[in-house]
Amino acid sequence: MRVEPGRPLRMAAMASLRTSTNEYYRSASYARRSDMKQRRCIIQHLAEFSYDRPIQSIRHPQEFPLPARMHAIRQRAFGGPEVLEFVEVDRPVPGPDDVLLRVLATSVNPADWKIRSGTAALPVQPPFVPGFDVSGVVEQVGDRVTRFRPGDEVHGMPTPFAGTYAEYVRAPAADLAAKPAGLDHVQAGAMPAVGLTAWQALVRIARIQVGQRVLIHAAAGGIGHIAIQIAKAHGAHVIGTARAANHAFLRDLGADELIDYTVEDFATAARDIDVVFDNIGDAYGARSLDTLVPGGHLVSAIWDRPGVTSEQVAERGLRFDPVQVAPSAADLEELNKLVDRGLLRVHVERTLPLRDAAKAQELSETGPVRGKLVLVP
Repeated sequence: MRVEPGRPLRMAAMASLRTSTNEYYRSASYARRSDMKQRRCIIQHLAEFSYDRPIQSIRHPQEFPLPARMHAIRQRAFGGPEVLEFVEVDRPVPGPDDVLLRVLATSVNPADWKIRSGTAALPVQPPFVPGFDVSGVVEQVGDRVTRFRPGDEVHGMPTPFAGTYAEYVRAPAADLAAKPAGLDHVQAGAMPAVGLTAWQALVRIARIQVGQRVLIHAAAGGIGHIAIQIAKAHGAHVIGTARAANHAFLRDLGADELIDYTVEDFATAARDIDVVFDNIGDAYGARSLDTLVPGGHLVSAIWDRPGVTSEQVAERGLRFDPVQVAPSAADLEELNKLVDRGLLRVHVERTLPLRDAAKAQELSETGPVRGKLVLVP
């Protein structure tokens, strides 16, 4: 039998196309695309393939048309979990500096249910799609985007109210970083908001140093368990407040000392502290001042109710700063370096389908939660 020049290459290309297409058929993305017109497009494309076509004309399944509609969680009003609805909406279109992400994971943060209930300051009014964190795959890039291309796996905390409780998200490319190989998408989707909060509090604001004594409140929570690892990676002596049931978990993350706040007063148990990172607020902030050395630093993630004022803290010869997390690809890349070095991992307590966002927020609100809760479209 005569073999045509280039035929083996075309046969290999056909096999590659079949493999990638089969993987696509098995994916959740294909299962969601119930539009029969799109499925007919795929079938027709395969039927038209022949060995005589140039190899460069073969298209990867990701190049097929994206759906015009998507599923998302929409908050229709302020109130309880019942105001969150699983709906179908238009898929967003990226601007010139944006990327369109196919969301593979997002996560629940306390800010989500505080915004839902109307207790947190909000620059927008319902209805809107909630959510801050995202991990996923780039589907489209804007005209001015050079950092990413379709197919890249990324994660981040896009500029607030990008609306990550959805199947697709439009996100500024400047707010995203490449997903580290050491995290799967569920873990990568859980990290951005809590990781950035902890990094900006301890590294950017407190500027923790080797040998300092750092006290972290709510150490087993989303922010706290990341903060433990960041402080340890910077050479600090780390003390955490947590229930006894979480002590083994936190020791494994690097905590040097642990205080069970249900049976022991942290204000007397913790002494000579250089930096307190408070994730509880109110009375915890005021009582934490008693643990600090002269010139010590209180940093609070509860910026709207820290329990102290700058004037009160200054009168005692101490320092105080609230931290309001901000999107930062640079900070996220620093966190990813810790992941790559084996110094940071993300604990996910539970993964729920996107349609169960109301249940997930209720679990977060009633707590306690070890680590994070993640939503998967």
